[in-house]
Amino acid sequence: MGVLSALPLVAAGNCCCLWVIGGGGIAAYLLQQNQAAPLTPADGALVGLLAGLIGAIVHFVVSIPVDLLVAPMERAILQKIIETFTLPPEARDVIDRYSQRDREMSAAFFVISRMVGLMFWLFLGAVFSTLGGLLGALIFRKTPPPPGVIDIPPQA
Repeated sequence: MGVLSALPLVAAGNCCCLWVIGGGGIAAYLLQQNQAAPLTPADGALVGLLAGLIGAIVHFVVSIPVDLLVAPMERAILQKIIETFTLPPEARDVIDRYSQRDREMSAAFFVISRMVGLMFWLFLGAVFSTLGGLLGALIFRKTPPPPGVIDIPPQA
């Protein structure tokens, strides 16, 4: 969840929290595979919650270097758009301001924006990954084994 949400083009799949819900569902599936007893909805919700919180931290760690690497490419693409297309002056000004702001972004602003993003993903991951874990527990639940029969030999 965290890595998929941090990658530039792949993150578009998270528009409906697909990666977050899927991460909770996969966590419930893996938990169910490691135990013989059926997974309860509470267990699925808990493992989904933990997956969402860990996924938010992974997203935070992975998105920093990805953003630093992608920013120059974004500026180059915007500059190419300005040079290639005939844009209205208002659109050209918006793109110029965005490109200029991106270059002048201070380290403090970058850190603050990353921390706000972390809080956002912690909340989003906690809610939707818990939902995914709950759904995963219901979908991947094993049927309980039938009760065993104990044969007691007759007493002589």
